[in-house]
Amino acid sequence: MTRTELASMIDHTLLRPDAGPFDIETICGESIEYGFASVCINPIWVSLANVILKEAGPFVCSVVGFPLGATNCMVEETAGAVENGASEIDMVMPVGYLKNGDTLKVAEFIRGVVNAASGRPVKVIIETCLLTDNEKILACNIAMDNGAAWVKTSTGFGSAGAKAEDVALMHKAVKGRLGVKASGGIRTLENALSMINAGAGRLGCSRSIDIVEALDF
Repeated sequence: MTRTELASMIDHTLLRPDAGPFDIETICGESIEYGFASVCINPIWVSLANVILKEAGPFVCSVVGFPLGATNCMVEETAGAVENGASEIDMVMPVGYLKNGDTLKVAEFIRGVVNAASGRPVKVIIETCLLTDNEKILACNIAMDNGAAWVKTSTGFGSAGAKAEDVALMHKAVKGRLGVKASGGIRTLENALSMINAGAGRLGCSRSIDIVEALDF
């Protein structure tokens, strides 16, 4: 794998609450320079990133329902992000509903975001650190049945981030029908490659440059 190939699989991520306009401008510039797939940012910065990245290559990915998945405003957040130029949406699944067996409610949330995204790919963050293996498989199946394009391991704000064994489990569960994004705590090249080898087609990283530059070519 070359640096270019690896970079094209990375969503260059900045979700810190203290991020400001200069930080957004910086990660957009880095994404253009390194050829990252996207910048993954909070909704308030989508319009700024869209102006900077317009026709530059990397696209804008916005999170919604972030980081807890415990809001009733995900549809509105998604519609606003799309209006401001987001090309992909990473939504946090309402974990509490899944843990309590209300799969119909989980499906309703996912369908609502998918519809509001108007054809743009939606990644469903299932927050693997809070789920049993059976719940992870169930979450993948609900996402698969309700129009999602990807399932994603983690917000990076939970008690643990991405693990290769979870990526492999999710990859097996979706049977090639959805992509798998690994995110949360991916800080080294070795860690990144372990996720890809386990079946991840996309990585969410804040240390993207360090990871890519660790490759020899």
